[in-house]
Amino acid sequence: MHLPNLTSPELRPHKRRLPSLIWLVPLICALIGIALVAKSVAEKGPVITVTFDNAEGMEAGKTKVKYKDVDIGSVQAITLSKDLRRVIVSIQLGKNAAKFATQGTRFWVVRPRVGANGISGLGTLLSGAYIGADIGRSTGTQSDFVGLENPPIVTTGQRGHQYTLRGESLGSIDIGAPVFYHRIQAGQVVGFSLDPHGDGVIVNVFVNAPFDQYVGTHTRWWHASGVDLRLDSNGLKLNTQSLATVVVGGLAFQTPVGQDGGPPAADKAEFRLAADEQDAMREPDGQPLNVVMRFDQSLRGLSVGAPVDLRGIVLGQVTGIGIEYSETQKSFSMKVSMALYPDRLSRRSSDALPDPNTPGGHELLQHLVTEGLRGQLRTGSLLTGQLYVALDMFPKAPRASVDVSRNPIELPTVPNTLDELQVQVADIARKLNQVPFDKIGANLNGALENANKLFGHMDTEVVPQARDTLAAAQKTFSTAETTLHQAAPMQSDIQDAMQELTRTLQSLNALADYLERHPQALLFGKKGDQP
Repeated sequence: MHLPNLTSPELRPHKRRLPSLIWLVPLICALIGIALVAKSVAEKGPVITVTFDNAEGMEAGKTKVKYKDVDIGSVQAITLSKDLRRVIVSIQLGKNAAKFATQGTRFWVVRPRVGANGISGLGTLLSGAYIGADIGRSTGTQSDFVGLENPPIVTTGQRGHQYTLRGESLGSIDIGAPVFYHRIQAGQVVGFSLDPHGDGVIVNVFVNAPFDQYVGTHTRWWHASGVDLRLDSNGLKLNTQSLATVVVGGLAFQTPVGQDGGPPAADKAEFRLAADEQDAMREPDGQPLNVVMRFDQSLRGLSVGAPVDLRGIVLGQVTGIGIEYSETQKSFSMKVSMALYPDRLSRRSSDALPDPNTPGGHELLQHLVTEGLRGQLRTGSLLTGQLYVALDMFPKAPRASVDVSRNPIELPTVPNTLDELQVQVADIARKLNQVPFDKIGANLNGALENANKLFGHMDTEVVPQARDTLAAAQKTFSTAETTLHQAAPMQSDIQDAMQELTRTLQSLNALADYLERHPQALLFGKKGDQP
């Protein structure tokens, strides 16, 4: 079969037109990516590092950084420090959070905690832990920070004032412990430290507004921790600020009743922290007068801090208890050191008393000692057996003097009533011990035996004879009764004789009257009888 010749096709190129639209897609994507990258870079803030003790609850790429529950950044990486003791957390802050990269900014991990202020961070049980932030007030930039292990008590912008308290002991106070004003929580403890000299503690407190307006230069501060239980003449008293202070402790402040609080205290002003309210409300005592007393009795029950009392007024307290040996007397004496505050006595006296460190004060003290001022140990409580030192006047005490040039001054003492009673009882016991109770008992035993024999003799001999005598006497009395009976002959004769005697006396009475009128009748007889 013969096929016709076919010509080869002619290829003619088409005229080039606009590029294909398919290439616009990757171009647009690239442009969008560049824009997103540019936007991301533009929205990013500085990168900072925060050092923590551990990375508990944190995860790179997921853990957020928040300020007042608003996201300001996120954790980018978590690494270990070179010494492997801490962790370094890299945080990418947002553009609007650049101000947090300044000096004074604080970071901490927010997780469930139980503290003095209660339970916090419960929301992280579902959302997970996050890093909290508190912006600093400085304008200087900073990129490396040391994180806090506990959330700060006071944050930036919180209204109020901070004060510094100096006390002898921290007690049961901890960070976050409440501060009370008239039993209303007005602030909290934000920190504490040891005094630089090592003889006390420094407590930093923050009082929230508007309670800070009640803190003046004359405000008193004291420990309100635990339970204050007192037994006095008014009965049993139980004082406490709240149940929280019993568990975690607390502080309180107030101005003494009837006094002006003074001008408002400046921020970070310093105050004295008293042990309790009674100590805080006590008036300033001035300089103490150091004295020493020596006792020849046991000091069991006397402790450092025991009061020194002058007829109900506490003049000071015991500061030291010791013992000394006298080589000359070959005996021990108990030495008690005390700090007295004469200003307490001056405030209660209508007349001004001289300063104890002046010649007038020395003269007054010498006069009082001469008149019988002595120190004496007394029992403050029969339940606890605690002792205190009493100053009182004992006019019958042996004469004594005081050397006012010595420091400390030594005041004379007298034994207390109980010791005197013990000495008297011991003296009575010694005298009773000298009584010959054995001989007295033997003599008494012999006397009782003789008395027993006598009673036996009376029972066998005397009693029968006495019975016969009583019977004869009874017969005699019966006979006498019969004789003296009104119807008896003897009674009738006695009555006739008495009548005759009465007539005779009447005749003699008439004769005596006649002779008194006619005495010559004794010589001449009656007129009718003359011859």
